[in-house]
Amino acid sequence: SDTGTWGTWRARTVGCQDGRGVPLMFGFLYLFVCSLDVLSSAFQLAGGKVAGDIFKDNAILSNPVAGLVVGILVTVLVQSSSTSTSIIVSMVSSGLLEVRSAIPIIMGSNIGTSVTNTIVALMQAGDRSEFKRAFAGATVHDCFNWLSVLVLLPLEVVSGYLHHVTHLVVATFNIRSGKDAPDLLKIITEPFTKLIIQLDKSVITGIATGDESLRNRSLIRVWCGPPTFSLQMATVGLGPPPNCTSPSHCSTKGIEVLHNVTRQKCEHLFTDTPLPDLAVGLVLLAGSLVVLCTCLILLVKLLNSLLKGQVAKAIQKVINTDLPHPLSWLTGYFAMVVGAGMTFVVQSSSVFTSAITPLIGLGVISIERAYPLTLGSNIGTTTTAILAALASPGDKLASSFQIALCHFFFNISGILLWYPLPFTRLPIRMAKALGERTAKYRWFAVLYLIVCFLLLPSLIFGISMAGWRALVGVGAPFLGLLFFVGLVNALQAHSPGRLPKWLQTWDFLPAWMHSLQPLDRVITQATLCCTDRCRSPEGWEEHEGAPRDKSRLGLDNPALSYPEEMPSPTMRVGSPRPLPHGATRL
Repeated sequence: SDTGTWGTWRARTVGCQDGRGVPLMFGFLYLFVCSLDVLSSAFQLAGGKVAGDIFKDNAILSNPVAGLVVGILVTVLVQSSSTSTSIIVSMVSSGLLEVRSAIPIIMGSNIGTSVTNTIVALMQAGDRSEFKRAFAGATVHDCFNWLSVLVLLPLEVVSGYLHHVTHLVVATFNIRSGKDAPDLLKIITEPFTKLIIQLDKSVITGIATGDESLRNRSLIRVWCGPPTFSLQMATVGLGPPPNCTSPSHCSTKGIEVLHNVTRQKCEHLFTDTPLPDLAVGLVLLAGSLVVLCTCLILLVKLLNSLLKGQVAKAIQKVINTDLPHPLSWLTGYFAMVVGAGMTFVVQSSSVFTSAITPLIGLGVISIERAYPLTLGSNIGTTTTAILAALASPGDKLASSFQIALCHFFFNISGILLWYPLPFTRLPIRMAKALGERTAKYRWFAVLYLIVCFLLLPSLIFGISMAGWRALVGVGAPFLGLLFFVGLVNALQAHSPGRLPKWLQTWDFLPAWMHSLQPLDRVITQATLCCTDRCRSPEGWEEHEGAPRDKSRLGLDNPALSYPEEMPSPTMRVGSPRPLPHGATRL
């Protein structure tokens, strides 16, 4: 039978009974991290020069809102906040950009880097309950960053507090140049990723700083290793080596001697490729996404197989249990320290948050525990930037260190705003609401990514280019409407009697303005009825699937309990019948 065939395949592939599950899990995790590195390189090849051109226009960057949007778009393009931050540091160090103008860009890069784990969450869309938890765990990072920017960017524009605090720190302490941050993760992954692609990231920085000679140069690195001077041959009178066209330009197999400088040719798949950077980037993008999806799906199945019975309960209890009573309030802060430490070790907040996303989906880590881990990851990645800034030359040290401190204090300020008191932890509630929405309408996750990380930043950027009057004229009514809708939703949920009768639900509005069901029907029909619910003639009834089907997929795990989920009857997602009272809130 199909079930027996799947069980045989699963037993042979996972091999948990004979101890092969753990090595396989680490193998897939290694490939998962390597695919994230290659994905970042692919985005840089496809959009790196565009990012450099965006950074080059100083008139745009002097506008704080435009600077924020530029930070978001560039970080999404290159899929690396460290790359965008290094460009900003280079521009500040060279005098092309002031520290005050760079602060909004740093805030934007903080938002842009959270797109990676949101993309990773999409890979768990096959199971509705897992997808709800994974997407909520991923978007809690987005919600924290957006809320922090909404409060701290206007405060910075009015008072310049980040600029003043960081300037005071730099001026007070005798900061000396030190060693660069340890690259512990790259020691493990680079031997593999360097065989696939190697990039010359100085090209992006050069374009951003106005070096037009780099515009036609490829980002693909061809010559590697430190240059070695070959003056000894001429000194002892041996003459030029073989295959020399002149005493100053010689070449051998894999070696080039140019003006007495010898360089070793790189060894990776695209060293001698005739393809342009964009084509190579698209090839790597497709390949890395395939590997990323495959590894993530297999990791989820392996974790389900490994985390069974008492093992699952023990791990879930250890991770999600608070400290003993007198110190229970310190549990979240301890989780922040763990997140910061882990991020410091792997040198990437994207890798850390992407790695815990599948565990959130499986229910091993609750979203309440994932939230402080993510905040700690934000702190960890800024600590790495501070150590990297300490390796700057003496004349560039102060500005580089101040920019890194701005990133650090921005995240500290966000934590003080959205964590210490339970009622201030709005990102958790917002992320859970997004998780519920995506569990009901899975296409909403893709719409969310496109709107929040592409369309909305581009729209704000375009309006900000028209000047402050246009930005305030459009932004103020929009924010006022958003606040009004949020207030009415809160009153509808908790105190509907305080509202006029006609405002106690949103039913007086057209259906498309307070429900996603009309759009869901359109999208369902547009996909040519390729899902099971399209085949039902009575309202697209959505089923969770029988337990045996989930067992065949390797996604069931009865040992894990999900306290945030309450049992509910089968939902009718696309039914045209009127919505219940509580479901009509915007």
